[in-house]
Amino acid sequence: MRPSFGARPTKDSVSFRLWAPGARRVDLLLDRMHAMQRRQDGWYVADISGLTAGSAYKFRIDDEIDVPDPASAFQPEDVFGPSEVVDHDAFTWRARDWRGRPWEETVLIETHVGTFTAEGTYRAMIARLDHLVATGITALELMPLADFAGRRGWGYDGVLWYAPDSAYGRPEDLKTLIDEAHLRGLVVFLDVVYNHFGPEGNYLGRYAPTFFTDAHTPWGSAIDYRLPQVRAFAVENALSWLTDYRFDGLRLDAANHIMAIPGEQSMLQDLSVATGELAKATGRHIHLVLENGDNRASLLDAAQDPPNGKYRAQWNDDYHHVWHVMLTGELAGYYADYQTPRMDLARALASGFVYQGEISEFWGKKPRGEPSGELPPATFVNFLQNHDQIGNRPLGDRLESLASPQQIEAALAVTLLAPMIPMLFMGEEWGSTAPFPFFCDFQGGLADAVRKGRRQEYAWAYEKYGDEVPDPLDPATLKSAVLDWTGRTPEQEARLALVRDLLALRRKEIAPRLKGAIFGDAEAADSGLLTAHWRMGDGTMLRLAANLSDREIAHSSNNAGTPIWGGAAGDRLPPWSVVWRLGG
Repeated sequence: MRPSFGARPTKDSVSFRLWAPGARRVDLLLDRMHAMQRRQDGWYVADISGLTAGSAYKFRIDDEIDVPDPASAFQPEDVFGPSEVVDHDAFTWRARDWRGRPWEETVLIETHVGTFTAEGTYRAMIARLDHLVATGITALELMPLADFAGRRGWGYDGVLWYAPDSAYGRPEDLKTLIDEAHLRGLVVFLDVVYNHFGPEGNYLGRYAPTFFTDAHTPWGSAIDYRLPQVRAFAVENALSWLTDYRFDGLRLDAANHIMAIPGEQSMLQDLSVATGELAKATGRHIHLVLENGDNRASLLDAAQDPPNGKYRAQWNDDYHHVWHVMLTGELAGYYADYQTPRMDLARALASGFVYQGEISEFWGKKPRGEPSGELPPATFVNFLQNHDQIGNRPLGDRLESLASPQQIEAALAVTLLAPMIPMLFMGEEWGSTAPFPFFCDFQGGLADAVRKGRRQEYAWAYEKYGDEVPDPLDPATLKSAVLDWTGRTPEQEARLALVRDLLALRRKEIAPRLKGAIFGDAEAADSGLLTAHWRMGDGTMLRLAANLSDREIAHSSNNAGTPIWGGAAGDRLPPWSVVWRLGG
């Protein structure tokens, strides 16, 4: 597909295109001003000969305001500066034969580039890739990179979707990271945000007001995907990440806030179809994952390969929530929907979502979700921690500070060997206690508004903890989240060894049997005993018995199959112990 948006260099010129239906005039600013020609449907174009990659440019709208390219490939001076022409074809890839890995082999780790290393850069991450491989992780997921205002942020306030943020390095640095990951057999995913634009540095409303609707998301105006140009902007952006940077997959943030047209094919379907066409044309494994609070099982199909309108998997927030309630006892906010966590965990293990059409109090006392038990287990990405569930806490504290090591290790033994796709949050593999609080780098009134909003949302925390609640605008807040790779304690080394053993077992016994696996059944007893089973793709039965309580319990009726993890003395299960068996 020939890109519609942005600046693309050819052999002896650069072609510029801007969709600006609300502008009367657009000029291209280079070393001098060039009038752009208006075409039909609000497009402005200019072809400039003798121009090369590296050239800086802006657009002048109606002689009133100078703006960056909304499809800028790079912003060396942040979102308010000029855009830079990038020749993506000039990069020399070393892993030229890389085609990705099957979905069933996926073990994800979610990372934030700015805090993964002390340097906080794409290139600095390369030195830690061997650690990921040795741990048994097969897929590196990066939190959003689309250029956002300032030098610090989670990435969910991106305003220039095609430009990897310059705080972490140049485009070729990001490509080098991905190339080095591929050389080590690591799949690389990117988190993308197509439900809103950030609050600072987005000028689309000035020259393309129809980009947005009167509806609102929790983060700003909804994007109007009824317009073909707007829909193409998102679909082409996804293809750009997958082709120009060779990402192996995308995770779409908060898909339930992406505007859909009743009765018509949605942007989500268009994006999946376009990705599937790319996968077929290149022979690559490309994986699309959703975050979707609506639990729409009808959007999902892990077995559809390549994508053709559906999505490989969804982050399963339900799974996280039941473990969090079980391990911490917290019932505030959305956790209030999980009053019976062991029973809810059994439902998640037996059929995917906990909410499959039941009434959710938190979601407005209305039905939430669709039946999911007919989907393959690998449709669900299960996790105990992620950026949201840590970072949206007032102190940004991890599960390590909320539950005992014994409890967490039992939860890991269930999560990393179950026939769903497991995901860790950076540092979780060794039990890092580094917080991950919310941080950003806004200025002026917007910075004041963020502080005020946080104080209102977490008033109870400010009353309880006072100045211990980190200021999201303080550079020290980001620094507190940086992983410490130098001084793991003996306990953390033991945790890392446990995770490595679990993932080695997954690689040997679970992943080869995952394709074609189907849900079975699960039960939770009042005693704390949890049992579950699944029919794997080779016909083998995978069985789980876990004691999720503080007291020893009987388990003799669940001994079918050959043990592959854990064990028990006689017919008793110790507190917070997990046994996995195959066969029987």
